[in-house]
Amino acid sequence: MSTETWTIGQLARRTGVSIRALHHYDEIGLLSPAERTDSGYRLYVAEDIARLHRIKALRQLGFTLTEIRNLLEQCAVSPREMVEDHLRQMRAHMELEQRLCERLQMLARRLSSAESISSEEFLDVIEVMSMVEKNEKYYIPEQLAWLRERADTIGEERIHAVESEWPELIAQVRTEMERGTDPRDERAQRLAARWRGLIQEFSGGHAGIEASLQTMYVNEPDMRARSGIDPDLAAYIGKALAMDQ
Repeated sequence: MSTETWTIGQLARRTGVSIRALHHYDEIGLLSPAERTDSGYRLYVAEDIARLHRIKALRQLGFTLTEIRNLLEQCAVSPREMVEDHLRQMRAHMELEQRLCERLQMLARRLSSAESISSEEFLDVIEVMSMVEKNEKYYIPEQLAWLRERADTIGEERIHAVESEWPELIAQVRTEMERGTDPRDERAQRLAARWRGLIQEFSGGHAGIEASLQTMYVNEPDMRARSGIDPDLAAYIGKALAMDQ
């Protein structure tokens, strides 16, 4: 490793990580500089830079700072592994962009040849584009690659079965909510267990994907409207899920 050192200001300028964030990382024991000047100023060495790369890579995967600290303490994740993970993320991102380009090219070719395109076909393409944009907005490329692999593992038949199961489950939760059933009641808890099971089947237990999914539903009113999960129902099932730990 190099013996070169970086001040906190130099590191912030080179990496785009703010000085405030670096101070916070130090305070919580996530990234503490290996050296300090006689005046007490932080000096980061090469090992610190490699650790910062691992922190940023794990952050992009959706882990919280506390989870990242625990992961780095519990297992030795090598810089090589992190670089390879980053490379996979970039390839997944490129694949997603390529898929979107292919859809647009198809539409452009048909329009150039003066083919008649129905409103329904336009709507189908727009809907797919919107979903791609939302996925790209809320899921990082690595998560999208994971979800594609997860879909292959689950299989198309099971995916369709789950898609049919969700509306029924949501309707049952709404019924219990409107009845005033306590979230701690056995009926609510059974529904919460099914709810958690379907989410985990979708995510494969990936905490970052589950967090991204929750953020998407919070920020996208049209998705909530289509699913029937309004704020009241979300709060109700949230309480039941909190007790089903």
